[in-house]
Order: sequence, then C-alpha cells, then structure tokens
Amino acid sequence: MTVHEASGRRKALLVFGWAWVGLPFAYGVYALIQKVTLLFAG
Repeated sequence: MTVHEASGRRKALLVFGWAWVGLPFAYGVYALIQKVTLLFAG
C-alpha cells in the first residue's frame, strides 16, 4: 500500500464517518425545527 492509497482510504473513511453522524443529526435538527414551529404557531 502506497502513501497515496493510505491517504485516499483515510479520506474516504473520514467522509463516511462524517456522513454517518452528520446526516442523521441534520435530519434531527430539521425535524426539531418543524416541530418547534408547529408548537409556537398555534
């Protein structure tokens, strides 16, 4: 394994890790904002 292969694998793992955590978090924030707006709209 060369340095570039290890670097590319590390970058792919980093992107996957951020997506694994970030996408559900972003959806949760989106759902929370929708519910808060419904709570204060009525």
